[in-house]
Amino acid sequence: MRRTAHLTACSGVIFVGLALTSGSVFAQSTDSSSSDTFSPALDRFSLSLGGYYADTSTTIGAGLNQYDVHGNLNLQHDLGFPQHEVVPRLRADFLLGDSQGFSFDYYRVEQSRTGSANAAFNFNGNAYDANASITGRLNFDFGSAAYKWWFGHSSDVFGVGLGAGYYHIFAGIKGQASLNGNFEGEAGASASENAWAPELELGWRHAFTDNIRMYFNAQGLKKNGDLGGHIYDGALGVEWFPWKNVGFGAEYDYTRISVHDRKEYYHDDVALDLDGPSVYLRFRF
Repeated sequence: MRRTAHLTACSGVIFVGLALTSGSVFAQSTDSSSSDTFSPALDRFSLSLGGYYADTSTTIGAGLNQYDVHGNLNLQHDLGFPQHEVVPRLRADFLLGDSQGFSFDYYRVEQSRTGSANAAFNFNGNAYDANASITGRLNFDFGSAAYKWWFGHSSDVFGVGLGAGYYHIFAGIKGQASLNGNFEGEAGASASENAWAPELELGWRHAFTDNIRMYFNAQGLKKNGDLGGHIYDGALGVEWFPWKNVGFGAEYDYTRISVHDRKEYYHDDVALDLDGPSVYLRFRF
């Protein structure tokens, strides 16, 4: 039920926006009087479907406030999670007129593995021996919607967007805990949280020709408080359209995610670093 709820929330951000703006986009696209000022670096509507082949590092932490106990666990280094992962991603952009419109983004990271700990460690007040069987799991969903303004009508345009981002995260481990070297049974810790936060987007696009373009996208959001953190993402890429409405995109992405939750008696945090190439199938109209 949780998974369905947060996927519905992220999908709703995108598809409700599609429904609300599709009529305006169609009307604007048929207005020939604006064609002289429309930049070749932009599209009236674009949709990108692809994958992010990410070099991944995930660190989860948990502790007890009263006893000043805290432990960190890196899923790749300590539990042998795969360092590279394909992360699916969806983007959509709509223009209302020639120089402003909506921008949407969604991606999901899923990691789960059972393995043996490389070394003894403490986590959330529990001790785990080397070679103990440990199960770790991380689910992270991110969706954003922003209203963006583009400046310039030639082959180069620069964009600024303001909006909101939604994230849902679940992280946890369970395994064979011990005390003074003696097996004590199963123990673990987990956290599941979701939140909205304000977002800022920046962009640059350049059209070499109508079929070959280059771009840079950056977005960041930050939330303060007991449940908070930040998400930063940047991408530099190129796109090629061998056909009028269908093409391909390739980019290099850099993503940094840090989320924390502070409760009265305990606290937990997750740091997720992703970077690597992405490939997209692009549609434009």
